[in-house]
Amino acid sequence: MSEKKLTTKEVNNIQSFRKNIMNFEKQLLSLSTSYGDGKTPGGEEVTKVNPLNHRFVDGMYVREIFTPKGQVFTTAIHKKDHMYFFMQGELSILSEDGIKRLKAPYYGVTTAGTKRVVYVHEDTIWVTIHETKAKTVDEVIEDVIAKDFNDPKISIENMRKHLKIKKL
Repeated sequence: MSEKKLTTKEVNNIQSFRKNIMNFEKQLLSLSTSYGDGKTPGGEEVTKVNPLNHRFVDGMYVREIFTPKGQVFTTAIHKKDHMYFFMQGELSILSEDGIKRLKAPYYGVTTAGTKRVVYVHEDTIWVTIHETKAKTVDEVIEDVIAKDFNDPKISIENMRKHLKIKKL
């Protein structure tokens, strides 16, 4: 996890955001028009609408995904920091840092513990690059994606123990 100084209030805000995004995801998945759970990528309906390309290169996993205009989804919870690139399109992202509207070309860093709500304004091609020793997509998912926010690598308890808490 990236080390940064946080106040107790900031950690509490992160905890609140995490609870709210999980509740939002539950509601989103309950809709009759939902493609299913994004934490289990590769489902037939999901990959039909959001085609994926996977590449393994020298200790890195490169994932390219197409997302069509008008789609709303939540991302997986990431255990590790990684780079992402928008090659085409425009989207809005809601994270614990607020709402950002991004237009390709664009790149950034996803930090460990991140989960987002995404709205796609224009067809988007999104590429992520993950450092991993994994050799298969299933191994990558196990290595870089948390099942929930209780994962020790990204838990609030871990944040409170290991991050430097600023004094108010």
